[in-house]
Amino acid sequence: MQNPHSTLAGKTESLSFVSLYSGAGGLDLGFAKAGFYPVFANDIDPFAVATHNNLSQVRDMEWRDAASKFEECKAIAGDIRNLGNKVYSGMADIVIGGPPCQGFSVAGRMDPNDPRSKHVFDFLGLVARVRPRAFVMENVAALARNSRWSDVIDTLKKNASLNYKVQLVVLNSSHWGVPQARERMFLIGTAFDSPDVDLSEPTTVDAPISARSVLSKLPDLGSEGNNGVCLAKITLAKKPVLRRSPYAGMLFNGQGRVINLDGPAPTLPASMGGNRTPIIDQDNLDDPSHQSWILDYHKRLFVDGGEPFESLPEDVNLRRISVQEAAALQTFPRDIKWHGPQSVQYRQIGNAVPPKLGYAVANALKKVLV
Repeated sequence: MQNPHSTLAGKTESLSFVSLYSGAGGLDLGFAKAGFYPVFANDIDPFAVATHNNLSQVRDMEWRDAASKFEECKAIAGDIRNLGNKVYSGMADIVIGGPPCQGFSVAGRMDPNDPRSKHVFDFLGLVARVRPRAFVMENVAALARNSRWSDVIDTLKKNASLNYKVQLVVLNSSHWGVPQARERMFLIGTAFDSPDVDLSEPTTVDAPISARSVLSKLPDLGSEGNNGVCLAKITLAKKPVLRRSPYAGMLFNGQGRVINLDGPAPTLPASMGGNRTPIIDQDNLDDPSHQSWILDYHKRLFVDGGEPFESLPEDVNLRRISVQEAAALQTFPRDIKWHGPQSVQYRQIGNAVPPKLGYAVANALKKVLV
């Protein structure tokens, strides 16, 4: 079957892509915004697939045109290793995807025997089957940086280099218009005679988007458009782990941290929904001149050597971010419909590539292909 979006010359009227390990479609939305058309998408999580299959209903003005490209492409749920003849040679110009990262992530166990880690090689196997003009594989930055995984990344690059010129880049999302300091690795394959994909000029490295600028535009917590409220209780750690920054360390039970609203948020974990869900100071969100309580508490502990409080003072207004706030910090469309139990919705968001980061990669790749 000939790719309906490609010209005979190999250049493009509109570039097409196959999406593997698609999740809720963060990377897919970025590629669609850059002008690529989806022809196939797959993920093993049926709830993520249901979310992906509602992308075409998005009416958010920033993402509406990109979302419309998904009207003719419905994702399918299932194990990517059992796709059979659904994936075939020549079906798309690009293959993109983010294989499971839990085995490589510093937020996980970093277990070299984690079977999910083998999916990075399954991804390349399907690239070999499709034989696209280019591919983009996303994963956690640790896969590229941590010496524990040097053999894995070297083998990936060696295998991919048989058919493609390979680039390995690590990007900080906050440098590309995302209000989150989320680092991600991208392994990019292009034709041997093509120029490099140029990602050397980030757009917001000197003026990152703040969490406040995004969260302050959402409806009030609990109202329509911001009703995915996290009910996990916030309790102070009896033995806090202190860092120089008030927004680092472990001042609360679990690993949820207060977000500095005047900078990009830290990386949102897939384990959100409970006590790992990030925290904001509502009074500081409502009024920037109202100093966040976490600054005073950190000074008490770190500077003054005071004892931890047994509980939050009654006048302190800390809360955890909602599903919709987490999605906004990932740059998803405001009106995307999330499927599944609330913990699953948070997981879809935490596992995703920020769509705006995906757009930056897609836009740079497009310049090489057209």
